Amino acid sequence: MDLHHAEADLGEVRLHYVTAGAGPAVLLLHGWPQSWRMWEAIIPGLAARHRVVAPDLRGLGDSSRPAGGYDKKTVSNDLWRLMAEVLGERRFFLVGHDWGGPTAFSLAAQHRDAVRRMAIFDAPVPGDGSPVFHAGRWHHGFHWEDGLAEALTAGREEVYLRFFYRTFGGRPDCVPEAAQRDYIRAYSQPGAMHAGFEYYRAMRQDVADNEAMLARDGTLRMPVLCYGGPLGRGRGLGAIESWRRVAEDVRGGIAEGCGHWIPEERPDWVTAQLLEFFAGEAG
Repeated sequence: MDLHHAEADLGEVRLHYVTAGAGPAVLLLHGWPQSWRMWEAIIPGLAARHRVVAPDLRGLGDSSRPAGGYDKKTVSNDLWRLMAEVLGERRFFLVGHDWGGPTAFSLAAQHRDAVRRMAIFDAPVPGDGSPVFHAGRWHHGFHWEDGLAEALTAGREEVYLRFFYRTFGGRPDCVPEAAQRDYIRAYSQPGAMHAGFEYYRAMRQDVADNEAMLARDGTLRMPVLCYGGPLGRGRGLGAIESWRRVAEDVRGGIAEGCGHWIPEERPDWVTAQLLEFFAGEAG
């Protein structure tokens, strides 16, 4: 499978992205602490029927690291510009994992006619009406501490990140070693850990923005597929319960045998679920 790497200069930010295949476009959004590479085993199957676009989000992977703009409205605006202005794709399927999930929600809420269908893996929506987005996740509070999180992880990026890859999935080795090494390379670059922490620090703004969009425009109407992992630090049924509060047509449930890293834990199953879901679009 030939993957085409490119960069989109959007002014404030430069996005690195990967494309493959041809057909109806699919936008894949990663989370923390990962990059476009989390989709590497899934891209070939999708690219047999679709034009696949897998960017590194603002500040993460090999994209540039602006000083601000890590609220998900701004991050999702980067992605809308990438798809609509740079690639000429104004209607597409959307997939998100981890912080890619809230980013996908913001993109879909702002461009409701653009998103054909949306699939989400182990990610709830901030501002969905539930009391606690970060339940059972100690690292959220740590990442909110501006300066402290950076100071305590500087030079220790590998130790810190490998803890998440090892403990958040259904088994310790579920994230491929080659992918872990590439993630660690990216997050060891200057400013990379700070940018990642900023995704967490923007959560209060994300809640306010999402509540405002839902109050103004109502719940999402495009079909949503959502799975949570029951093992490790997976969200389990909490993921789909969250999306059912913000969207009208949500199906999915539990990704058996998985923790948080579902696309890397069961890539063949995820690919099959996505292809079937996308093929079900009427018209």
